[in-house]
Amino acid sequence: MSLSPQDRTLKAMSLILSYPTQELQQAMPEISGVLASESRLTAAARRALRPLASQLATRDLYELQEQYVMLFDRSRALSLNLFEHVHGESRDRGGAMVSLLETYRDGGFEPATTELPDHLPVLLEFLSTRPFVEAQETLADAAHIFEALTARLVRRESPYAAVFAALFQLSGGAPDQAAVAELLDQPDIDADDLEALDKVWEESEVRFGPDPNGGCPQVRDMLAQMDVPINPAPRATAE
Repeated sequence: MSLSPQDRTLKAMSLILSYPTQELQQAMPEISGVLASESRLTAAARRALRPLASQLATRDLYELQEQYVMLFDRSRALSLNLFEHVHGESRDRGGAMVSLLETYRDGGFEPATTELPDHLPVLLEFLSTRPFVEAQETLADAAHIFEALTARLVRRESPYAAVFAALFQLSGGAPDQAAVAELLDQPDIDADDLEALDKVWEESEVRFGPDPNGGCPQVRDMLAQMDVPINPAPRATAE
């Protein structure tokens, strides 16, 4: 597992937000070193990342995988698929997936994963190959999502909160507080409660960014072309 892209910090964050594996655990010393030396983050932000880095390096892998699934796969309020925070399961999603995949390929990036294109670790890996100015514009479009996810994870006392706080800091922008409040107003419902989830997504629609004319032009254009929803298969926990 090599941290070779143009922006090693975004690559490192992509990795620590990925499903925990033995390979990830083995790479944690290098990942921790990259994050500890990131001068674009405050000293406090770098310190806040240490508990998660330590857990990923030393905790039982099964426990790490179970924690990951319970956080990110069992609650849509914490979904790492960004378009779930944009349109949920509405019919405005499939075309965006295709457009985002085309954006990746136009940039010479081919995702080596079964995750959907809007999966945050996939997006971060792509952005790690782009000039930081371009990557920062895209991160700024999602700043309100990062702030809402940080707040929800802080409530759960999860060390993953530090990653989203760091991404918010790297975005360099101030989110639309109304958009943050709208996200936090969404009930934090277990993914098994399908009836309640359907009601939530029927009643709400959240835009990806406060400024539809800001951010990376390719990603902005992609966000305007959403269509039929694509639903990921549920992740299996370790046996």
